[in-house]
Amino acid sequence: MQPNTHLRLSRSLCGEPVALSPGSATVSLTTTAQMAADVQGLVHGGFVFGAADHAAMLAVNEPHVVLGAADLRFVAPVSVGEVVTCRAEVTERKGRKHLVTTTCAVGERTVLTGTLTCFVLDQHVLDRSES
Repeated sequence: MQPNTHLRLSRSLCGEPVALSPGSATVSLTTTAQMAADVQGLVHGGFVFGAADHAAMLAVNEPHVVLGAADLRFVAPVSVGEVVTCRAEVTERKGRKHLVTTTCAVGERTVLTGTLTCFVLDQHVLDRSES
């Protein structure tokens, strides 16, 4: 199965797809010094969130999927040099709305969990018809 969405996303910033099947996806993010929030090498949570979002978009895998809401918990820190694996699974579909659960881990250590609400649109979110 091939990705149908977010094809131009920076994989170095938002993770590399490593598994993709209908309704689920896994993304791997190798953290770098550019992601550090401080001199001790704490990775800014936004990068982990980006990988979780990327996995969710791929789990839905529709060309015009967008994120509507996120209910996430950061449960452990990530250090520069660690590899974060984010797994996402569509758990519910109601029309255009898809609920996607995600878990991100470094090895066996969970670092982020939660649910993302995604919406599949008929056209690109930036395409607006003239009224």
